[in-house]
Amino acid sequence: MAATPAPGTSKGAHSDVTGRRKKGPGALATAYLVIYNVVMTAGWLVIAVGLVRAYLARGSYHGLYYSIEKPLKFFQTGAVLEVTTCARSWTDASLCVFCLVSVSLQVQSEDSVLLFVTAWTVTEIIRYSFYTFSLLNHLPYLIKWARYTFFFVLYPMGVTGELLTIYAALPHAQKTGLYSVTLPNKYNFSFDYHSFLIIVMVSYIPLFPQLYFHMVRQRKKVLGHTEDYSKVE
Repeated sequence: MAATPAPGTSKGAHSDVTGRRKKGPGALATAYLVIYNVVMTAGWLVIAVGLVRAYLARGSYHGLYYSIEKPLKFFQTGAVLEVTTCARSWTDASLCVFCLVSVSLQVQSEDSVLLFVTAWTVTEIIRYSFYTFSLLNHLPYLIKWARYTFFFVLYPMGVTGELLTIYAALPHAQKTGLYSVTLPNKYNFSFDYHSFLIIVMVSYIPLFPQLYFHMVRQRKKVLGHTEDYSKVE
């Protein structure tokens, strides 16, 4: 049974309480989030510029990963600490970090690495720009449209690159025992990184559709009314 307002409590007072519950972060928290998202946007722009400069210098897209490896690892790992997204995005960021860890010397020149790096770079520039302008209450429509449209191509592109890269790293991980812990040891603990990578790959099966169709639903929710209005016009 739905709860009813107590005697003498007006609807206006009830609305005020509801309004207070829906308030966003305070001024200090907002300032922190703005700074965080500006820094992350700038970081991914640096990565994008690094990729372009390396391509122009080399005249080839092979081996471009070397030119942006350090900033890429730093800013992608920083996404795991993000506090502006839900657990779904945190999980996605975590999988991306595992993908980076699997990029050993033997697979850094794989085409799949450039595939997911390009997808990540474009996605994150748009995403953090979106968060920044949203926090400032001045969100350009172009950024909002890009946020809820580019994922149609960028998400499958990124996931394909991630899976191919992890798959390419499997033989090296198995042969060298990379990051694995074997028994016996004083902690009585073992860890097989090769098997772990396989588990990570399998986890994409339930997680990717969840992430992808969440964005599809969000797009209909955020852009649906605007696009319907445009059709009427």
